[in-house]
Amino acid sequence: MIARDRVIEELHVDRDGYAILANILARYEVEHLVNSLKEVGLRQRSRAGIRHLLGFSVVSQIANDPRLLGIAQSVLGEDAFSFRATLFDKSPDVNWLIPWHQDTALPLREKHEISGWGPWSVKEGVTYAHAPASALDRVVALRLHLDDSTAENGPLRVIPGTHRSGVLTDQQVEAAVASIPPATCLVPPGGVIVMRPLIIHASSKSESTTPRRVLHIEYATRVSIPAPLQLAIS
Repeated sequence: MIARDRVIEELHVDRDGYAILANILARYEVEHLVNSLKEVGLRQRSRAGIRHLLGFSVVSQIANDPRLLGIAQSVLGEDAFSFRATLFDKSPDVNWLIPWHQDTALPLREKHEISGWGPWSVKEGVTYAHAPASALDRVVALRLHLDDSTAENGPLRVIPGTHRSGVLTDQQVEAAVASIPPATCLVPPGGVIVMRPLIIHASSKSESTTPRRVLHIEYATRVSIPAPLQLAIS
């Protein structure tokens, strides 16, 4: 397990809303994970990748690996657990851009009308609601890179520190992007981006012939956020 105090000191996630850690997994571990995910992808791939992967043992094992879980615990505390995993697979054949935004939707076991939650939707059979900052502050994402993330293949870009501003309107997002220089997250295979969901982020289309695959795993501090709403494990 990674020492909690040392990780917090190195990451500065509370200050910046993100951090990059290289060489969390070895190359051979990444290769094994890629091969295993290819078998999963044959069964349920969508255009951009694969959602709701925690039900597959290879993904749940890596999400609960002491190295990744230890990073999540260093940010959220010892009760941190994984609740959602998504594979993003950007390539010359499947290419897209993501405009500046915050991640505000959470998967839930069932719908309950509570002030501050919504709008609601259903994606691949899972209920989602846009959540308030009080719930999103209990979440952190680890983006495990399976390929080199370079300046040419549509890397993640973030606006540092914007996670501290709460849930923003589109106009507030535009104003933050116009006033704060973005940071580009270049990460080698086996490296991890740690990010808060409310940090403003984006990615451009890939201009490379090489893929950019990322396993995006999200962790929370508790299932009930708040009762009677409960996170769906997906």
